[in-house]
Amino acid sequence: MGRGDGEPPGTGDAGTAGPAALSAAVAAAAAALVAALLLLRCEDAGSGAGSSMAETEALPKLREDFRMQNKSVFILGASGETGRVLLKEILEQSLFSKVTLIGRRKLTFDADAYKNVNQEVVDFEKLDDYASAFQGHDVGFCCLGTTRKKAGAEGFVRVDRDYVLKSAELAKAGGCKHFNLLSSKGADKSSNFLYLQVKGEVEARVEELQFDRYSVFRPGVLLCDRQESRPGEWLVRKFFGSLPESWASGHSAPVTTVVRAMLNNAVRPSGEKKELLDNKAIHDLGKADSSLTP
Repeated sequence: MGRGDGEPPGTGDAGTAGPAALSAAVAAAAAALVAALLLLRCEDAGSGAGSSMAETEALPKLREDFRMQNKSVFILGASGETGRVLLKEILEQSLFSKVTLIGRRKLTFDADAYKNVNQEVVDFEKLDDYASAFQGHDVGFCCLGTTRKKAGAEGFVRVDRDYVLKSAELAKAGGCKHFNLLSSKGADKSSNFLYLQVKGEVEARVEELQFDRYSVFRPGVLLCDRQESRPGEWLVRKFFGSLPESWASGHSAPVTTVVRAMLNNAVRPSGEKKELLDNKAIHDLGKADSSLTP
């Protein structure tokens, strides 16, 4: 469903397709659809911080004011779908004076637009040894994650909880003022569903770090065209594509919409220490400025 961005060591391609691979693909498709249906049942308790008409009209000016502050940013999970689109939008909008990617491997880019992007390669199992990678950033975006299918239950918890929490801790110690967390619709630390339970626990524990500003994004099913083919996600996209637009938009969100909501939220002032943006707020804010290229 486009949820996890990044992957733990040891995960990779499944290999040449055969009967076993086909069965696994069918199982993955069924699991993905079940997960999507579970998310349909989840209703977020908090009200999302949407956008007013005045804020929509002010966004170009807010971006310009934000650029003048020469802020720096780091992205966790830039190798995943959401992180990749986030990096592209950040560069296109020229919002930050310095952009740093923090990941387990160096990424390669063809376009000149990426030539000034800094990259910090870290070992997520020994993050304390790489504390310097998290120092000196004003804003941080965490899109880090994997899937239970890819990493197993233990690996999923290690990436989506342990890696994220340690990264947030180091970011706070390194001076990050505004931490942005990509979570999930229905996140609840008391949930019986492991995925939502972990997401809810992470939300709560990052809040305890007391960032000056902490923004949590809870999209529904993320809709994206992955570079890596996943049959389960194809089925989910088809499922939501068959629903009325108003229903589908209530429980899913295109990755580009999520990313633009994250950036539009970052440039606007906020008096709130914590912001929780649900799927509706993400749609409202992510589509707020028609001046951006679709």
